[in-house]
Amino acid sequence: MDTKEEHIIALKVMRLTRPTLYSNPVVSCDPRDLPGATLTSAPDVTRLPDLPDLQLGEMLLLPQSFGSIYLGETFSCYLSVHNHSSEPASDVTVRAELQTGSQRLTLTPGPGGVERPVTLPPAASRDHVIHHEVKDTGAHILVCAINYISEAGVSKFFRKFFKFEVLKPLDVKTKFYNAEYDEYAALSDEVYLEAQIQNVTPAAMCMEGVSLEPSPLFDATDLNGVSGGESSFGASGWLGPQDSRQYLFCLAPRPELRAASKQLKGVTNIGKLDITWRTNLGERGRLQTSQLQRMTPGYGDLRLTIEDMPSVVELEETFHFTCRVQNASDRSLALSLRLEPPAGEPGLVWRGVSGRQLGQLAPGATAPVTLQMVARRLGLQTISGVRLLDAGLNRPYDYDNLAQVFVRRLCPV
Repeated sequence: MDTKEEHIIALKVMRLTRPTLYSNPVVSCDPRDLPGATLTSAPDVTRLPDLPDLQLGEMLLLPQSFGSIYLGETFSCYLSVHNHSSEPASDVTVRAELQTGSQRLTLTPGPGGVERPVTLPPAASRDHVIHHEVKDTGAHILVCAINYISEAGVSKFFRKFFKFEVLKPLDVKTKFYNAEYDEYAALSDEVYLEAQIQNVTPAAMCMEGVSLEPSPLFDATDLNGVSGGESSFGASGWLGPQDSRQYLFCLAPRPELRAASKQLKGVTNIGKLDITWRTNLGERGRLQTSQLQRMTPGYGDLRLTIEDMPSVVELEETFHFTCRVQNASDRSLALSLRLEPPAGEPGLVWRGVSGRQLGQLAPGATAPVTLQMVARRLGLQTISGVRLLDAGLNRPYDYDNLAQVFVRRLCPV
């Protein structure tokens, strides 16, 4: 025996989404085949009357169910409460919740809102449109609860459940590269982020933008453009199914952090990727990654960086350059500077006193050091042979391949 309670209120739920493109395959057969004209005689709106083998093209197909829902898209839904009886229903309220694996969200009434009960006369309806940006993948359950009071004064209640899956639209893979040297061959704190983005949906999408929101300690530079501000991927942002693109960003510490190596050494949060796209029918999607983490580089106890150095010098001329010594340890260092002569026939030779004392350097402190060299050979030459000695532990710190300069001969006028 069916004991299910009959209700005078009916609930209809429909997802609001744009239609999809549908291509009807052309099916034809030779007159000698057994089916004869059976297949071609069936009415088909995608065929012309006298041209059965000509397809009109893609058509718009209305959604037959909830369809595919992807992370970052906006889930829109239409709820209709209808009184299909001949008696009125009073104090009608509608409550819609979205349940995921980690949370429960109230969609109607909205946050902080209180829905006023209404009375639905016979054949009357009340409609609700809800919107929600999907931020979790996996199974989602839309729970719609209806409360009302019948004409006899009996309080009624029923619920309906609608389950759907949220899929991942993009596969994002990231790699970090800690730069050791900049364009002047000086030690650098820059970090390069390579992001590979793949379209894992069965349909093409148009990439509107991929940007990097850096953490407060870094400044980000987008390296995905060419001269004139045009994207390196061209004017079209079209990304087909299973296609991938690689984006590159450069992150540099803010100027006030360049001298604070101890603070910079422990920074692992780089920032977030913000990705926006549109489907082939214009529906917008947005995906923001969690905080990207990098492996912190090992700076050691002592750092030597180039602050000011010429890129081109003259043959047989003396040139100066400035370095900065930075104590990245937790103790004071008593340092001395030694200049080791290069082996063989060097292109650059030191000029100045070797073995001079630099004094005590407190933890986190820096000190400038000015050095002089004489260019002896033409071409690109490497600066090597700088040695800092910690007197407390008698520990040497050698710096070879510190920088490079181009030596040229001054032409007489």
